[in-house]
Amino acid sequence: MVTCEWPVPGHSRTAHFIKRQADFLQAAGVEVEVFPFRGAKNPLNYLRAWVRLRRKLRRDRYDLVHAQFGQSGLLALPKRLPLVVTFRGSDLLGTISDRSGRNMWASFIHQRLCRLVARRADARIVVSAHMKAYLPRGLGAEVIPSGLDFEFFRELPREEARRRLNLPEGERLVLFVGRPTQARKRFWLAERAVEVLNRTMPARLVVAWGVPHADVPAYMSACDALVFTSMQEGSPNVVKEALACNLPVVSVRVGDVEERLRGVEGCEVCADERPESIAAALARVLRRGGRSNGREAVRGLDERIITERVIGVYRKVLALPAPVAVSSGEARVSAVQQG
Repeated sequence: MVTCEWPVPGHSRTAHFIKRQADFLQAAGVEVEVFPFRGAKNPLNYLRAWVRLRRKLRRDRYDLVHAQFGQSGLLALPKRLPLVVTFRGSDLLGTISDRSGRNMWASFIHQRLCRLVARRADARIVVSAHMKAYLPRGLGAEVIPSGLDFEFFRELPREEARRRLNLPEGERLVLFVGRPTQARKRFWLAERAVEVLNRTMPARLVVAWGVPHADVPAYMSACDALVFTSMQEGSPNVVKEALACNLPVVSVRVGDVEERLRGVEGCEVCADERPESIAAALARVLRRGGRSNGREAVRGLDERIITERVIGVYRKVLALPAPVAVSSGEARVSAVQQG
């Protein structure tokens, strides 16, 4: 697994879902090797990583390469092995500049390169159905969202979670998960919505960024609602994680959120993106009180189920019969993730 987003202790990383997929693949009998590198949007870093990976692919034996994020598939070209690519969002949709709040000029080159990788791949995975429209015409893809570890993401007693995080007992708490300075996440919109909410209903906005990953379920258990205001997403993991913790969600219409929240009690997708509309939805959710039934709604995203679907893609690429379980030593995978 080649990645520059591999979680590192002491650093804020949001790609824990990549490590989780690798861990579950290993538990299912696929041998996964990790090859970390730092891309930092620097072509020289990619070139150095490409050289190192080519040496590794010549030296060691693998059955296929799995690229996580389209740009990572560049390291596998020209192909020496079958290539599976998972497209997760910005690789096909574009990269939003933190300065302008619009697609970066380099984003168009990035997207074109990722579309090139899609054409060369033997199989493509997208994390939500709407991303298929951004693939080159005529190319198929499996829709396989990131999975959930239900043992990790679970609801804790609210009082216990608030004491653990030193959060006030008697206040309504609205959770925002993400880097506040990342334009795509639109923290300013969440802030403004809570300001409007406070005109009629006191509530505090709690930001979970730069916190230990182990504390995320505690934040989701301690708070009364999650507010999600991103302008662009593939299949946002934080929404699914909140649902796994039965945390009510108020979100703008983005990515596959509408599909995830459909029929879930205590959750709302806002009719528009005005702060007043988001505040009104938060007020309704907070006035209702209690938790959601989100955990049942996302049962199908259990990482074990997702892992079997990913292995099913491997079997197709390698022309292995579906009934045959992949055992240790039967498949060795190098997965390449974004830089």
